Amino acid sequence: MPQDHPRTATTGRFAPSPTGDLHFGSLLAAVASYTQAKVSGGQWLLRIEDIDPPREVSGSAERIVADLQRFGLRSDRPVLHQSTRITAHRDALQELLDRGLAYWCGCSRSQLPHSGIYPGTCRNGLPAGKRRRVVRLKVAAEPVRFTDEVQGEVTASLQQTVGDFVIWRADGLPAYQLAVVVDDAFQQITEVVRGADLLASTVRQIQLQRSLGLLTPRYAHHPIAVGADGRKLSKSTSSDPIRATPPASLLQTALRFLGQPCPSEAGLDLDGTWRWALDNWSLSRVPRQLEIPLRMGL
Repeated sequence: MPQDHPRTATTGRFAPSPTGDLHFGSLLAAVASYTQAKVSGGQWLLRIEDIDPPREVSGSAERIVADLQRFGLRSDRPVLHQSTRITAHRDALQELLDRGLAYWCGCSRSQLPHSGIYPGTCRNGLPAGKRRRVVRLKVAAEPVRFTDEVQGEVTASLQQTVGDFVIWRADGLPAYQLAVVVDDAFQQITEVVRGADLLASTVRQIQLQRSLGLLTPRYAHHPIAVGADGRKLSKSTSSDPIRATPPASLLQTALRFLGQPCPSEAGLDLDGTWRWALDNWSLSRVPRQLEIPLRMGL
């Protein structure tokens, strides 16, 4: 079985999609991943996941990079645009098909059961009358188990929750799960720190890593921020404070949300806040909750 990354030099990353401007929920992942990488003596990389053209917003990628820089967050290597990696994604797909670990499926979304669990209709070949639409990965019968550095032990059965899942879309583009796994391996990412809303994706990505014989990064999933209505903060959240709040103050709010008792002295500027963060950060203090209501001035 492929091994986890050894605990050597850390390479972390932040990988936003250019479907809107940076928001507080994304800032949390950027701050947590950056700080964890830096206190481990490692590098922090920025990857723009621009492989979903219909959902992309013009100029979003550039504004995200500019906003991150406004908070003092700069990639240690040139920013990688996922759209430049399609050939590598296609090569990985072909490897899985050649090894019998993936297959073409002719089922549309409307033909899937209400449970959302794919029943394996095309697993042994396309039934008569169906044409190739997507490619699905054959999931293993045994559950995926891993230790999350915030949430603890995680066990999930893909067979019982989603079934064989899509890794190549009907529009001829790689699905998110395949592209992420291939590009994390390409960038030699050793630790992924991100929101707990992606825990289900992590299980799929580990299954893909094992199928492709790739090392599995260490994972840490911090709580996501939700509004007063209980909905996850997103690019469409009109009350998001990212634009209206000075960077130093918002960085302090992010650190306190992540369980770090950051001081709130009025004179603590952005550089001073970062010095405090890098001197005091502890992943063990990040709450194990999956979501927390956002209260400004935490």
